[in-house]
Amino acid sequence: MIGDLLVFAGVMALGQFSPGPDMLLLTRTSLAQGRSAGWWTTAGIATGLCVHATVAVFGMAYLMAQGGWLTGVLRWVAALYLAYLGFRLLPAVLVVMRGGRSSGGGGSGKERSAYLRGLLCNILNPKVALIFAAVVTEFVTGDRPAWWSPALWLIIVLQGFVLWALYVWLLQFPPFRNGYQRMGPWFDTAFGAGLLTLAVLLVVN
Repeated sequence: MIGDLLVFAGVMALGQFSPGPDMLLLTRTSLAQGRSAGWWTTAGIATGLCVHATVAVFGMAYLMAQGGWLTGVLRWVAALYLAYLGFRLLPAVLVVMRGGRSSGGGGSGKERSAYLRGLLCNILNPKVALIFAAVVTEFVTGDRPAWWSPALWLIIVLQGFVLWALYVWLLQFPPFRNGYQRMGPWFDTAFGAGLLTLAVLLVVN
C-alpha cells in the first residue's frame, strides 16, 4: 500500500503542477509582490485543493464527471474570472510604453487579496475537479482500510501546499527577481495573455 501511495503522490504532482491558471497566477504574484504574497496565494490554492480533494476522495466527484449544466456553468464562471485577471494585467505594458510607471503590487494589506485570488483561481477551475476524479477513481477501487481515503486527501492537500510554497521560495532567487524587475510589465502582459488564452480554452474545450 505504501507503494500505491507513492504512485498516487507522483501522479497527483504531475497533474497539479502542469502549466495552468494556478502556476501563472502564483508566478506573477510571487515575482511582483514578493514571498509573503506568494505564500498567501499558495494558502488560497491549498484551500481550494481541500474542497476538490474532499469532493474527489469521498465520493461526489462523479457529479462533475457527468458533465451537464453544472459543469457548463462552472466553466463559464472560471473563464470569466480568468479573463478578469488577464485584462487587469494587460495595461501594464501600455503604461511603460507611454513613459509612465506601472503600479507594482506588494506591501502590507495585500495578504487577503492574494489569498482570495489563489482560492478562486483554484476552486473555479473545473479541470482540477475532473483530473482529481479521474485519478482518485483508480486508487479507491477494491478493499481498502479505513485510513486510505483520508491518506489520499492529505497527500493532495499537503503535497500541493508544500510544493507550491517551495516554488514561491525558488522564485525569490536574485536571477528571477532581477529579471522581473527589469521586464515586469512585459512579463505581466505575457501572463495576462496566458490567462485570457486559458479562459478561452475553458469555454471551447
